[in-house]
Amino acid sequence: MTLPHPDMTALRDAAGTDFKAFTSADAAIDHLCSLYAQSVERLHAAFKARQGCPPGEATYPCLALELPPGTPLTGRPPFDVILDPGFYSTTITRPALLREYLREQITPLLHHYGQPVLVGRSRHPIPLPYVMEEAATGLTEADLLLLQEQFALPNLHATDDSIANCELLPDASRPRPLALFTAERTDYSLARLHHYTGTTPGAFQRFILLTNYQRYVETFRAYARAQVDAGGDYTAFIEPGDQIYTGPGSTPPEAPAGSLPQMPAYHLCRPDGDGITLINIGVGPANAKTMTDHLAVLRPHCWLMVGHCAGLRRSQMLGDYVLAHGYVRDDHVLDADLPTWVPVPPIAEVQVAMQEATALVTGLHDSAIKTRLRTGTVMTTDNRDWELRLAHLFTQINMSRAIAVDMESATIAANGFRFRVPYGTLLCVSDKPLHGELKLRGMANAFYRERVSQHLMVGIETMRLLRQQGVTRLHSRKLRGFDEPPFR
Repeated sequence: MTLPHPDMTALRDAAGTDFKAFTSADAAIDHLCSLYAQSVERLHAAFKARQGCPPGEATYPCLALELPPGTPLTGRPPFDVILDPGFYSTTITRPALLREYLREQITPLLHHYGQPVLVGRSRHPIPLPYVMEEAATGLTEADLLLLQEQFALPNLHATDDSIANCELLPDASRPRPLALFTAERTDYSLARLHHYTGTTPGAFQRFILLTNYQRYVETFRAYARAQVDAGGDYTAFIEPGDQIYTGPGSTPPEAPAGSLPQMPAYHLCRPDGDGITLINIGVGPANAKTMTDHLAVLRPHCWLMVGHCAGLRRSQMLGDYVLAHGYVRDDHVLDADLPTWVPVPPIAEVQVAMQEATALVTGLHDSAIKTRLRTGTVMTTDNRDWELRLAHLFTQINMSRAIAVDMESATIAANGFRFRVPYGTLLCVSDKPLHGELKLRGMANAFYRERVSQHLMVGIETMRLLRQQGVTRLHSRKLRGFDEPPFR
């Protein structure tokens, strides 16, 4: 879509002030960090003095790219694609936390378009609660009135997914988005991540495993500690409550005091951030949507669902694997954000890695792997007792050729598609209700002992293979529309 030539001066003024040009990604990020730190310090001082802070005194930094008319727009990279000259900008929060991601996005822009990136102060104030969590608790009514009058508070009118949902139409009169998420949308999710998982955002790694059973967590904890003890690529293991284990001699993490958070997260960390985070999202599409809504702002390389499902075919056995290549979206939670008429395609690189990992872990190859692994369509439902409505669902299940039913996989895949995060699903058959094989307690315990560890290792091995192959291969063009922000 070709737009009229924009007024670059007016667009720059609308985006922010005090812009400086940088031809080095690291130098640009350093300046983003400096501007952000200055704003945070102003908020801290103003809150301590109870003097208030005018909106323009503590703003998010702004990152921008200006491409004047006539700039050659060549090349066909998988992301950082710019179709039209113009002024592109985004607000940035927590630049130190997002340094690796920002470097990955800024560097190709500098290479492809031959223009410096610009860093300045945006016109969007930082809400006080996002930089001072204690400011939102323990306040008297008088304190609250003071804060509402003299400090910026979270503004839901400026916090939405209009960019990611492809709802923001090109407009030559305003800056075009450089990234999928604004700073305030990112801060909103960072706060929610800490609340739901019990760990700080800095602990999250960029390969994510999502599960719906606690037994996977127990197996992952044992595996993670052994990996840290071995002294290889993994240097720390972080559990809810931000308890850190760094190997022999360090204090083993204790069970968190009180109850676990709603969706506890466990992080097997590498110094480069490319370790593995496992999150027990529990059961249901609402949890799956909530967690992936917030994980998306961290721009992970990939997220995978490794959980249990009901097998629908007579030929399946308890403990068999289901590799999803399509989904029946009967979960409903994303219908408003990603209508069901939008196809959710499999990501080839992830599918191949999951099948290869299954072969490596099970020792089965060629035709033998087909005795344990079946590829097909997974139906995701929001009804935990879907079996009681079999008469209503019989035709839908049969017509869709579904081979398994669960409550999270389609949600996770659809939100991956929506947020341009590569995704995949490998499920383990734990019962076959259509064929009389129910998940009785005695059967379940025997099944869990035998299969959980192997299934989890397939997920971990998949992440190793994807990391080894290079993460840039993951970011397929099929996740991007014809009009996208340059950042993936």
